[in-house]
Amino acid sequence: MEQTKITLDENEMPKHWYNVLSDLSSPIDPPLDPRTWEPISPAALEPIFPKALIRQEMSDERYIDIPEEILDIYRLWRPSPLYRAHRLEKLLKTPAKIYYKYEGVSPAGSHKTNTSIAQAYYNMKEGTERITTETGAGQWGSALSLACNYFDLECKVYMVRSSFYQKPYRKSMMTVWGGNVVPSPSPDTEFGRKILEEQPDTPGSLGIAISEAVEDAVAHDNTKYSLGSVLNHVMLHQTVIGAECKKQLEKVETYPDIVIGCCGGGSNLAGISLEFIKDRIKGKNNARVIAVEPSACPTLTKGEYRYDFGDSAEMTPLLKMYTLGHKHVPPAIHAGGLRYHGDSPIISKLCAEGLIEAVSYDQYPVFDAAVQFARTEAIIPAPESAHAIRCAIDEALKCNQTGEEKTILFNLSGHGHFDMSSYDMYFNKELV
Repeated sequence: MEQTKITLDENEMPKHWYNVLSDLSSPIDPPLDPRTWEPISPAALEPIFPKALIRQEMSDERYIDIPEEILDIYRLWRPSPLYRAHRLEKLLKTPAKIYYKYEGVSPAGSHKTNTSIAQAYYNMKEGTERITTETGAGQWGSALSLACNYFDLECKVYMVRSSFYQKPYRKSMMTVWGGNVVPSPSPDTEFGRKILEEQPDTPGSLGIAISEAVEDAVAHDNTKYSLGSVLNHVMLHQTVIGAECKKQLEKVETYPDIVIGCCGGGSNLAGISLEFIKDRIKGKNNARVIAVEPSACPTLTKGEYRYDFGDSAEMTPLLKMYTLGHKHVPPAIHAGGLRYHGDSPIISKLCAEGLIEAVSYDQYPVFDAAVQFARTEAIIPAPESAHAIRCAIDEALKCNQTGEEKTILFNLSGHGHFDMSSYDMYFNKELV
C-alpha cells in the first residue's frame, strides 16, 4: 500500500511566497478609494496597513522572499503533513486517490498562522504597537493573537457575535495568547453601538466586525488593522501550502486532477490551489480547482461580480469581487469562517475566467461528510474544512460511476476541537 503520511524535511520548506498576479493574462481591477471611487493610492492605505504589506498588496513580482524571522516561527509546524486517505477511499469503494494537506497542526489549529505571523512581523518592523482585527469562527483571531504574542504587540479582536457565543473556547485561546476579544457588534465603537441600537438581536457579520476593527485602527496612532483573508498579500502568504503539496506529491510521483478548498474570503483555497493554477496558466497541467461554500452564503455561486465595499460601514476600499452585498448578514451557520459577503479579488477573477469552479452545500450533508471523515481518518475537521471534504467525497463517488482513477487533493485547513457544540447540534438534528 502506498504510504499514508508524506512529509518533507525542514530544509525543503518553501523560502518564498508565490504571487499569482505575475502570471494572470490581465491585471486585476484596482481597489477604489471609498471617497472618490478612483483607484486608491498606496499612501491612502498607510493609516491602516504597514508599508511592506501595501507593497506586497500591489506587487506583480512573481516570488517574494520569506524573511528568516518568519521562517523561524514557521518551523514550529511547517512543513505540514500530506496524507493519503486510504481508509476513506476504502469506505467509499472508490478508484480515486484522495490526498489532504493538514494545516491543523499549526499552534492555532489552522492555516491562518501562515499570514498572521507575516503580518505581525511587518507591523512590528515598522513600529506598530497594536493591531485590530475581526474574526468569524475564531481561527483568524486565534492566529493573530498568537502572532502578536510572538512580536510583543497588543491585539484587539472583534469576534462575530454568533461565533463568540457558539465557540467560547476560541475566545479562551485568544485570551491565553494575550488577545482582547469582544463580541461584534460591540459597544466599543461608534458603528458597533449604532448596529446594536438598530438590531439588538443581530448575529453579527464579518462585514460589521471589519468596520469596527478599521474604525478602531484609524482612531489610534499606534494601531494598524490586519485582515485574515480576501486581500492579495494574504493570498500570497498562504501559497506555502501548495508549494509544499507539490513537493510531497512528487515524492509519490502524483499530480492532482482535482484541487479543492472551502471558500469564505478565499485564503485557504488560494493556499492549496494557486501553485497548481500557475501550472494550468502555463499549459503544464490542467487540474480542476473547486471552491466550496455554504449555501447560506453563496458568494461565488450566486453573488454578483462587481465592485463592493469590504465592510458594512463603507469605510474600506471597494474591491472588484463576487459579492452578496456589503449589508448582507448571513444566517448563523456553524462554519463561521465562511460567512463573508464577498470573495478575494484574485479568487473572483480566476472564477470569472473559468480557472476556478464553485459549488455550495447545506450544513447537514457537510456534517455527514465530516463524520465520515472523522470515523475513517480520525481527525475531527472544522466545519469550514468539512465543506471541502464533502466535495472531495462527491468527486470520488463520481469516479465510482466512471471507473476513472482520479487524484483528488483537498485542504484540511483546520481542526474542529473547539466546534464540538456544532457536532452535538448535528447529532441532535438542531442545525439551522
